[in-house]
Amino acid sequence: MDQKGYRRGSFQSSTSDEDMLEIAGASLDFSMADDDPPLDREMGGFSSYNGGGMNGTSTMMDFLEEPLPGVGTYEDFNTIDWVREKSRDRDRHREITSRSKESTWALIHSVSDAFSGWLLMLLIGLLAGSLAGLIDISAHWMTDLKEGVCLAGFWFNHEHCCWKSNTTFTDRDKCPEWKSWSQLILGHGEGAFAYILNYFMYVIWALLFSLLAVLLVKGFAPYACGSGIPEIKTILSGFIIRGYLGKWTLIIKTITLVLAVSSGLSLGKEGPLVHVACCCGNILCHLFTKYRKNEAKRREVLSAAAAAGVSVAFGAPIGGVLFSLEEVSYYFPLKTLWRSFFAALVAAFTLRSINPFGNSRLVLFYVEFHMPWHLLELVPFILLGIFGGLWGAFFIRSNIAWCRRRKMTKLGKYPVLEVFVVTAITALLAFPNEYTRMSTSELISELFNDCGILDSSKLCEYVNDFNSTKGDDLPDRAAGPGVYTAMWQLALALIMKVFITIFTFGMKVPSGLFIPSMAVGAIAGRLLGVAVEQLAFYHHDWAIFSGWCSQGADCITPGLYAMVGAAACLGGVTRMTVSLVVIMFELTGGLEYIVPLMAAAMTSKWVADAIGREGIYDAHIRLNGYPFLEAKEEFSHKTLAMDVMRPRRSDPPLTVITQDSMTVEDVETIINETTYSGYPVVVSRESQRLVGFVLRRDLIISIENARKKQDGIVSTSIIYFTDHSPPLPPSSPSMLKLRSILDLSPFTVTDQTPMEIVVDIFRKLGLRQCLVTHNGKLLGIITKKDVLKHIAQLANQDPDSILFN
Repeated sequence: MDQKGYRRGSFQSSTSDEDMLEIAGASLDFSMADDDPPLDREMGGFSSYNGGGMNGTSTMMDFLEEPLPGVGTYEDFNTIDWVREKSRDRDRHREITSRSKESTWALIHSVSDAFSGWLLMLLIGLLAGSLAGLIDISAHWMTDLKEGVCLAGFWFNHEHCCWKSNTTFTDRDKCPEWKSWSQLILGHGEGAFAYILNYFMYVIWALLFSLLAVLLVKGFAPYACGSGIPEIKTILSGFIIRGYLGKWTLIIKTITLVLAVSSGLSLGKEGPLVHVACCCGNILCHLFTKYRKNEAKRREVLSAAAAAGVSVAFGAPIGGVLFSLEEVSYYFPLKTLWRSFFAALVAAFTLRSINPFGNSRLVLFYVEFHMPWHLLELVPFILLGIFGGLWGAFFIRSNIAWCRRRKMTKLGKYPVLEVFVVTAITALLAFPNEYTRMSTSELISELFNDCGILDSSKLCEYVNDFNSTKGDDLPDRAAGPGVYTAMWQLALALIMKVFITIFTFGMKVPSGLFIPSMAVGAIAGRLLGVAVEQLAFYHHDWAIFSGWCSQGADCITPGLYAMVGAAACLGGVTRMTVSLVVIMFELTGGLEYIVPLMAAAMTSKWVADAIGREGIYDAHIRLNGYPFLEAKEEFSHKTLAMDVMRPRRSDPPLTVITQDSMTVEDVETIINETTYSGYPVVVSRESQRLVGFVLRRDLIISIENARKKQDGIVSTSIIYFTDHSPPLPPSSPSMLKLRSILDLSPFTVTDQTPMEIVVDIFRKLGLRQCLVTHNGKLLGIITKKDVLKHIAQLANQDPDSILFN
């Protein structure tokens, strides 16, 4: 793994405390991505860490006076040291605060440093909102391009093309300015040949868009595929995946997301928008030294960027903040909560200013219901919750099984062919049914819609009795032939969406799961809503209806059932609860529907959890072997630290470095012969008394730096980590002091510490490793990988599947 900007010399750079991973099935490019500058340029002025463990009493070398480029940074596919990063930030802040009293310029610098976080949130909100508006407008236009083109201007989509037309309201979709492909090529749009031509053009455009998307992803940015949320959760937990949030990923993901959505595949843009927003946050972090040089601070920014992504995806700023808190963030201090709220607000305001849908709304399927719901309707709402939980559990198991098959067989070697086949099947099945032919967002909008007098949709073709109409409220009416036709078409659409989404999610194109899950639930909810509505209309004298639903009253709102079903299915797949309800509430603008949404969301979570504990994102994290310690799961086993630590009884002894008796050559030999990410430093091999812990990367950089810049450093030079050099003969070569890179207060536990406590320490402090001692003597080490493998073993999973996929 050659890293640009990283001088290797004779050392092997294959180290990792978490082994190399396959990211969402993409082939990895192990060269450092250009969004992360080379270390020599990046690390000027970085601190040399000296301690900062639990006690925090160790001395720190002044990082502003003696910077050593590269020390304190991390290699790709390694976990950051949260404690060290926070300690470094505290020292930086302390230094700025003390200097602010010395001069006016230092005071201005202190104020600008404090303000930089808010400025960064402003920039993230503006950029994320702008990109979301661009994606919405482009996807809307390209989706309509599959069916026809606007003669007034090819850049207009169908709706915008007909705005200036003089057609009546009922014929608003048949304006003369908009021509289908058959009308454009044949001169007429009626007849079998015109239908076949439109069918052919629809499939061709779908294949063109999807193939272009997968080729761009494969050729320029393999990390741009998929949803991105599992990887973002892993990154926010402290893992480093260079290039995953880089500028090439941002550019390609933005372009291919439009292409993938426009192709008609059963996927959404909402999940990938979180990835896009996090890319914006990561790139803009490079403008501010405070965030560029501190991985923990950068992750606070990424948490806020995730909130901005959901804000523009659903037009739900508060829901975005709660989504970041509930679903993706690992470390979420109060300060991040305020900044997330600000970033989400700016992003939503920017998208509202762009007005991508021309209706002053942030999403295509914004709805407003006016009729109250009755307590007895909680029964069908809970039934929808049960359906959502069953669908969620079924989808997760099926999708994970398919993705595992893709990884383990030759199927994974042909991503372009897979996308071609799935797109072809989707397009061929979708065109004959008008509810699958339209974009999924438009379908959800149609299903959420509360039928009014002027609605011309099949779903609203009821038998009208205008004598019983009171004002704007239409009474429950008998379903006409259009409604029954729509029910059959929706039932077929439901079957298609349920199965085709399993094979679509996880392909090598940007693919979100929010919209397909909501579509499945919305279809099921609308079907149930119409069924209850007709039951109430024909049997209003039944006991369950007699008290609240008299003849001629508007009792049942099928659109509300669709909304509750959408929330239930999304909750069943993702296991979101609070953020899901708030997002749906912000979508509808109706406070009185919170109880049905809460009932459905909780029911779906309970049902899905009873079948399988993991949500779709956690399942994909485990499938890909990412080093993620789930904070929500409890560790209830009675094992001890000595049961998990390495070395085991049959293993060779622990590799250690002595504090003042090893030469440069000895240390280089250890580095070349092992792949560990760090080494304990002891007084001597005999005593095994612990002194501290030194990182492999810091050792390599420090030794190479000393060989180049310090006279007299040769292979036989003694390396010492003490304050004073050991006594040596006068003829000895110069000695190398490396105390500045030694962590004098590494986290230690005794061999009798329960693993329950050890796991808690790893989760809450974000540790990379923990040393195990007995009566002050070093016994072994526990890494994050050891903890994950131990948890997998106790759960009867293959421990070797962790971190080796």
